[in-house]
Amino acid sequence: MFEERVERLYREGHIQGPTHLYIGQEGVAVGVIEALEEDDVVISTYRGHGHGIARGVPMKAILGEILGKSIGTCKGLGGSMHAPISAERNIPLATAIVGSGIPIAVGVGLAFKYRERQNVAVVFFGDGAVNTGAFHEALNLAAVWKLPVLFVCENNLYAMSTPIKSVLASESISARAASYRITTFTVLGNDVLEVYETTSGALERIRAGNGPAFIECCTYRYRGHGGYDVSTWYRPKEEVEEWLRRDPIDMLVERMKSSGMLTDEEKKKIEDDIARQLDSIVEEVLKSPVYDYEKLSSLIYASPV
Repeated sequence: MFEERVERLYREGHIQGPTHLYIGQEGVAVGVIEALEEDDVVISTYRGHGHGIARGVPMKAILGEILGKSIGTCKGLGGSMHAPISAERNIPLATAIVGSGIPIAVGVGLAFKYRERQNVAVVFFGDGAVNTGAFHEALNLAAVWKLPVLFVCENNLYAMSTPIKSVLASESISARAASYRITTFTVLGNDVLEVYETTSGALERIRAGNGPAFIECCTYRYRGHGGYDVSTWYRPKEEVEEWLRRDPIDMLVERMKSSGMLTDEEKKKIEDDIARQLDSIVEEVLKSPVYDYEKLSSLIYASPV
């Protein structure tokens, strides 16, 4: 629902620059992040709104960043692709460069090991990132040094408009990771409970000192690569419809209803409550100021002498 509001604001012209929606991949963010400890570190991507919300970053701060407002997570200076960043919630980086967060997570893992901490660095990235040099260098180093890093590939089948099957020579993304002798898992990313259970097991193994783990989450983004992309020219209609039938939220709702944990009335109440929250947040953020231009120099943390 948050992302649907962002999409509407984009269409109305309130958002400058690109914005990459997370709709369809919610099961991955929630399943992974719910399994983490508070002191674990999350490295996010340009498609990271969902990571921030799942980690507890206030929606007002995320939307503020997307809209370039001073109440944003980065004071409105980073925009959508850096919106999940939050020191308080241990998300030090959301990077716009494909694959660039992977070696950063390895550095965080090295720091954890050096300081003898039991925490884990978790890094999200898409299928397109597995064809970058940073991916291979980082996985190799993490494996050699047995670092506490969890690599999470959100395989939504397309790197922008390029289907993964046309650019991946190995049997699968998991197979590529396994070639570095890293324990790997492949899960349906739309099944939040499968993601959560797999992540919990992987984290337990990592914390026991067994080195990194890799989870390939097979999922699907329902919108185009960015707000500007209708995606109809490269994705078959039948493929989209097939994945829509495996919507992560619908799957969880049906499971909860069948087990007596949720009724239609309770679901509607939840949705109504969220809608009211979003109405209030959008109104406040739209009225908020941008960061004072005269104060920009106060944010510089290093300069030539």
